[in-house]
Amino acid sequence: MGSDQALVHIFLVSFPGQGHVNPLLSLGKLLASGGLLITFCTTESFGREMRKATNIVDGVLTPVGDGFIRFEFFDDGLDDLKRLDLDQYLPQLEHFGKELIVRMLRKYAGENRPVSFLINNPYIPWVSDLAESLGLPSAMLWVQSCACFSACYHYFHGLVPFPSETQMEINVQLPSMPLLSHDEIPSFLHPSTPCPFLRRAILGQFKNLSKPFCVLMDSFQELENDNIEYMSRFCPIKPVGPLFKLTKQTNSMVTGDFLKADDCAAWLDSKPPSSVIYISFGSVVRLNQQQVNEIAHGLLALLSGDELEVSFLWVMRAPASEGFGSDKIDLPDGFWEKAGDKGKVVQWCPQEQVLAHPSTACFVSHCGWNSTMEAVASGVPVVAFPQWGDQVTDAKYLVDVFKVGIRLCRGKAENRVISREEVENCLRDVTVGPKAVEMKANALKWKKAAEEAVAEGGTSNRNFKAFLEEVRTGSALKASPTV
Repeated sequence: MGSDQALVHIFLVSFPGQGHVNPLLSLGKLLASGGLLITFCTTESFGREMRKATNIVDGVLTPVGDGFIRFEFFDDGLDDLKRLDLDQYLPQLEHFGKELIVRMLRKYAGENRPVSFLINNPYIPWVSDLAESLGLPSAMLWVQSCACFSACYHYFHGLVPFPSETQMEINVQLPSMPLLSHDEIPSFLHPSTPCPFLRRAILGQFKNLSKPFCVLMDSFQELENDNIEYMSRFCPIKPVGPLFKLTKQTNSMVTGDFLKADDCAAWLDSKPPSSVIYISFGSVVRLNQQQVNEIAHGLLALLSGDELEVSFLWVMRAPASEGFGSDKIDLPDGFWEKAGDKGKVVQWCPQEQVLAHPSTACFVSHCGWNSTMEAVASGVPVVAFPQWGDQVTDAKYLVDVFKVGIRLCRGKAENRVISREEVENCLRDVTVGPKAVEMKANALKWKKAAEEAVAEGGTSNRNFKAFLEEVRTGSALKASPTV
């Protein structure tokens, strides 16, 4: 390992959300392991939570493979309460981000560590504009599926009909994709969305799609071949996923979690193979008390049956760690008396390890893309419980295309509480019987394909190495002397 000043310096900027930070940080660790200096940057508000949950220290170079990674954070200028109003927050984030990131880049140049390349993820498309204004090449890491990328592209350019104020429930036919009903398109593209600001933010990336050097994608060729091939006609796409599997090759312990994970290994070790129902709805989705009660009673009905020996591991975050609402959610009275030692509830857990554990039978998931990729690449069938955004499209693919899942709900657009009977029936179908056997076989097929994609010579492995080489050999020549 040589001096960090001799290494090509790449600057990564992430939207401050767990589902955005994790894949971009995985990419950063991979680039560092290939002999680059990586600075990972997001907001101070997220950095504050990361420091509590991990052992990171601002600005300190951490060796990863043949290179280094470090963290830097910038103040977004708002207090915690105002951050919850994303319509106000996103313009503020851009205003402060541009100014403070330019200041950081100039500081590095003065330290003889000039930045040669910028990489961002969605919701902060202004990073591409910033890179262009500074004469720096850039790339964008798309942290959703290629199917959602295609939906956003076709919506932005008006290439196919989408639901509108006058036609709210029309189906959408996109090239190389199954027919999507109105509640299966990414919900921020639907006129009824309560989050139009997210649509504006994500479509901002498509407005300047010609600016990034390429679009890196946390997917793999074999999983979304038709979509990737089709969308590659319009912009250079490099699928480099599953990033969490590719990152394992770095042996780095650097993490970006905003909560300290509970140790579940000993508890999982005590359970029989394929017997644990894992339940987690990610870092943002929050269910109401009524829906939690129905899931709990559905679980109890399954646990009380004689035909199955099952347990459950449920991630249920405390409101203080949430940031999206402060109502305390509890399990129903008498729940633990009936569940006994067949269940465990944690605030947060190392999901990759849980899904890889032989005792895990299935995953009740909100179907965010990170969770989708981790389930598919770990060979774990899914009970699809999407709520909004790209989750509803991911659920469609898990159930109808990848054929590794069963649908429990259709998202918030369904506007109903899913009953305990439906919960029990779905859990039974995914753990026992012919449907369960078929889903598990398909899941193991995708697991094998994911492992081959990230292995030496695999599609994602080759794409990453090609990108690494292009950054190493080309970006330094394009670096702007002004920063």
